[in-house]
Amino acid sequence: MSYLETAQTIINLVGGVNNIEHIEHCSTRLRLSLVDNARVNQPALEKVPGVLGVRVNVQCQVIIGKEVIEIYEAVRQLAEGRQPDAARPGARRQWGPYLIDFVISIFQPLIPAIAGGGVLKSLLLLLDVMGWLTRDNSTWKVLDAIGSAPLYFLPILVAITTATKLRVNILVAVSAVSVLVLPAMSKQLAEGAQFLSFDLLNIAYASQVFPAILCVLFYAQTEKFFNRYSPSALRVFLSPMLSLLVTVPVTLLLLGPLGFELGSGMATVILWLYGKLGFVATALLAAVLPFMVASGMHKPMIPYAVASMSQFGREMLYLPASLAHNIAEAATCFAIYFKSRDRVKKSTALSAGLSALCGITEPALYGITLLNKKALYAVIIGSVIGGGFIGWMAVEAFALVGPGLASISMFVSPTNPANILWALAGAGLAFVVTFVVTLAIWHEEPQATATTPTRVNAFDLNSPAEGTVIPLSSVNDEVFSAGIMGDGIGVIPTHGSLYAPADGTISSLFESGHALSMLTDSGAEIIFHIGIDTIKMEGRNFWPEVTENQHVKAGDLLVRFDLEAIIAAGFDPVVVMVVTNSDRFEVLSPSSDAAVGTQHVMTLKESV
Repeated sequence: MSYLETAQTIINLVGGVNNIEHIEHCSTRLRLSLVDNARVNQPALEKVPGVLGVRVNVQCQVIIGKEVIEIYEAVRQLAEGRQPDAARPGARRQWGPYLIDFVISIFQPLIPAIAGGGVLKSLLLLLDVMGWLTRDNSTWKVLDAIGSAPLYFLPILVAITTATKLRVNILVAVSAVSVLVLPAMSKQLAEGAQFLSFDLLNIAYASQVFPAILCVLFYAQTEKFFNRYSPSALRVFLSPMLSLLVTVPVTLLLLGPLGFELGSGMATVILWLYGKLGFVATALLAAVLPFMVASGMHKPMIPYAVASMSQFGREMLYLPASLAHNIAEAATCFAIYFKSRDRVKKSTALSAGLSALCGITEPALYGITLLNKKALYAVIIGSVIGGGFIGWMAVEAFALVGPGLASISMFVSPTNPANILWALAGAGLAFVVTFVVTLAIWHEEPQATATTPTRVNAFDLNSPAEGTVIPLSSVNDEVFSAGIMGDGIGVIPTHGSLYAPADGTISSLFESGHALSMLTDSGAEIIFHIGIDTIKMEGRNFWPEVTENQHVKAGDLLVRFDLEAIIAAGFDPVVVMVVTNSDRFEVLSPSSDAAVGTQHVMTLKESV
């Protein structure tokens, strides 16, 4: 399917576009903050082609993999102009999950900019150490400024993400926070500034995140207040002006110092714990990272990592532990690749191992580790030993990016040349231990032998449209024709009507009207798709005659569509009917093209 179709399917299965409050993504996951998580159809969502897995806890996390950015852009495009539903009456907001969702929504979008700048700076350090481009060179200084900019202007970036999450005026929020890093204001604070006779603390707000968050939180309240009471004719300038006049002084006097102490305290506490526990802390964190990453709960570590980077210029717990875990995931995948005789498993293990080696572990976790307990045990053992060694050698990271061989320069230290050597040694130790343990304890499960069924149930499906039935392999769409979604048929229609092939219930209906799914009374899950790429018609010339959760009888009209308009627009009008749970049924369909009305075209046999 196209990215738009995949995105539309995801939107439908998470409760519709108006159930989505906030959309973001990380390196492999589409992250959706929803009004009501209970409306997510998780089993159906996990079967969507291109979806590796789904986790619903604080957020709805749809694990996509390398194509996450394309799916994210498609979802954003389809969700533009949405009006999120109100929460269910009587529903109580759980502040713990809400706070985690708020933190993730603010910090996750910062990672690409911080990672890009950090890796650039680490590469410059490497060039300086090797003598290829020294730090007194003008080119080196220009490139260093480029790498330093994301971290220096972190308050501005945080203002953007916080304002986006709170749905307030982004530009006014940025204007309020910009005062904190304005050169003239920094100079005044250093010289001892006052406001209405109150002393302003001399704080360097560059690279700070929590002062900016508190500033925008307060600004959101002032914007709401002044928008409500400002005359409509003057609101366009009066509300922003009054909001700035109130927000900025309060931030300089109270919220800024409070946020500065909060950030400093968080980083100091974690480093204190590290100082007390030493290498044990790194080893334990590396051991639990498979479970944290699988559930998406490693993201709350980002605020600490950002605060540590902004305050100390380095991080020595989360990122070093992640290096050991990521390399261990790669090692177990490569070991399974060499030991397995299953072609599919070997292919999955090789691609997942390469991905983990570069710092992205979700394909390894969902494709290999979590499906094989002994592989998981090997990862934990390798992570503990590798993480413990890295912690013992006090390895430090200098860029906030997923640790792996591709980003290993993040461990180049400006003061300790041995830092990257110990990082490489720790990664190598984690790899060797995990690889050997996996070879020793992992064994391929024998294929289950078929058993003789006690009874066979057969169900007939009628044609969903009038026209010529063709094999699914002849449909001009590789996802359908390859059978990725399941077995089925195609019909080249002669009339613009889609009919129910059996009695059942409509489970989902695309807003564009070109596709829907139903659950038959016999238990078959069926997807109907009218035309190829017709989602691009944006609902024009499609008129659904049913609604979600409606029960229908065989032969009932489901959708009317303008066949001539589809053909005139240059789209293939073929109607596709696919049984998505065909693993449960033996699907018998016509072996050759046949012209039909709406009579029987397919038989489903279920062994029970």
